Amino acid sequence: MARPVVVVVDAEDASRQALTRELEGRYGADYRIMSSASPQEALAGLEQLRDEGADVPLVLTDQWMPARAGAQFLARVRELYPAARRALLITWGDQSVQAPIAEAAALGQIDFYLPRPVWSPDEQFHRAITESLAEWWRQQGGQFAAVTVIGAEPSARVHEIRDLLTRNNIPFGFQRADSEEGSAALQRLGLDQSSGPVVTFYTGVVLADPANAQVAEALGVSIRPAETTYDVVVVGAGPAGLAAAVYGASEGLRTALLEREAFGGQAGTSSLIRNYLGFPRGISGAELAGRAYEQAWTFGTQFVYANPATSLAIDGDLCVVGLQDGSAIISRAVVIATGVSYRRLAIPGLESLAGAGVFYGAATTQAQALAGKRAFVVGGGNSAGQAALHLSKYAQQVTILIRSASLAASMSQYLIREIEAAPNIEVRYRTEVTGGDGDGRMERLSLRHRDTGDTGTEPADGLFILIGAQPFTDWLPEAVRRDHWGFILTGPDLAEHWTLQREPYLLETSTPGVFAAGDVRHGSVKRVASAVGDGSIAIRLVHDYLA
Repeated sequence: MARPVVVVVDAEDASRQALTRELEGRYGADYRIMSSASPQEALAGLEQLRDEGADVPLVLTDQWMPARAGAQFLARVRELYPAARRALLITWGDQSVQAPIAEAAALGQIDFYLPRPVWSPDEQFHRAITESLAEWWRQQGGQFAAVTVIGAEPSARVHEIRDLLTRNNIPFGFQRADSEEGSAALQRLGLDQSSGPVVTFYTGVVLADPANAQVAEALGVSIRPAETTYDVVVVGAGPAGLAAAVYGASEGLRTALLEREAFGGQAGTSSLIRNYLGFPRGISGAELAGRAYEQAWTFGTQFVYANPATSLAIDGDLCVVGLQDGSAIISRAVVIATGVSYRRLAIPGLESLAGAGVFYGAATTQAQALAGKRAFVVGGGNSAGQAALHLSKYAQQVTILIRSASLAASMSQYLIREIEAAPNIEVRYRTEVTGGDGDGRMERLSLRHRDTGDTGTEPADGLFILIGAQPFTDWLPEAVRRDHWGFILTGPDLAEHWTLQREPYLLETSTPGVFAAGDVRHGSVKRVASAVGDGSIAIRLVHDYLA
């Protein structure tokens, strides 16, 4: 492919030339650097690049320029190249840019800001540039495909495989089975479309219609525990479970982590988390989960994937966790961090289209397939807001449907402001989905206004459902007490369910030695940071219990 283009805009000749030299020296072999002295010149160049079909992953601009401020220019860039990362360049000590940066970030006009390089090489500057380019490549599917999926489109199973690879941060490519390239690949492999989804690996392994566990094994991920007895078994690899694994293994506990689907949990589906402490430029849920996985693995955590826990029993002072394949894993303590899943709408017409235009989460996986099309998002929480903003980079129109009269009660203010500023996002309040249909995939959506009762049908190419929270606790015995929604009671909430003379530990369940962390716990705060906090606290309490 042609080299992607990095655009630099600065009215000061010396500053622009120095910045261009710095970028060309580091990235010139892989990227074309285009510099402009004014926003008008840059916009003309961007329009020409768009007409040529060129990729633009990054645009850097000064804020103070004649005729048009940098933030205003970047707002126009978003219309031309929605997926491009946009950054304001600042000078160290320039206090005048603080207010414009805060406003531009709140309105979604910029992705981040960074100081100009003050020496060469300025590695802090290049770190920001490299992370930004890496995020763009990740959203585009990357250059290297460890896995190639060949299958029908639409197909619920093909969607599931692609979604799992995306959420587990595995770079992959996709070929439609009925395309010229896909058909040729199947013929070379001696297969045809009736074989179901075909997954090929860079190692040469080929799997026809594989189960998730087979895909995991081909990628070198364990699906069975290496040992039978551990100090602590963590069930669920969302933020709470990953944090528990990091702290458990780093503090010398023999730690195993079980995950049924994807590392990162619901947080792993977020296209960009901007309010997580320590990541001023934001971080995708998949990237955050990938870093946590690597951290836990480095400390010695034993991972078990696609072989989920199906039972929990107590044998003396030990916990016995039954696994799906019929085996069991024994531990001195257990941390339950199974999190929650999005609730189903339970509308028959939609259930038949799951994976074929109707998706639960999955905005990151399907966004590019909706380029120039109409997408609907059901939900008023942060996950729904992040999904809508990510979809708006590709879809012609994004409509958010919420049952309440406001987003303020359930969504962070920074997301609300970005949604209000996005030209192709509409929010419809007090509106619910009553049906949907199409010829093999989603084509039409039926809606009803909850106050007036007015109904209507609208064309729709994708429906993303991110509502409610249904905890993964059905596999637990009655001895682990839960509230009427299924969330696990812990610590002070146990009241009459506690039988020992000592008080229960803060995150301990009604079964001594079994702890709960994150969204699965009754009364938890549904935030990534609080889930990570739960996971770390749970390990501290495990130490106290084992002592």
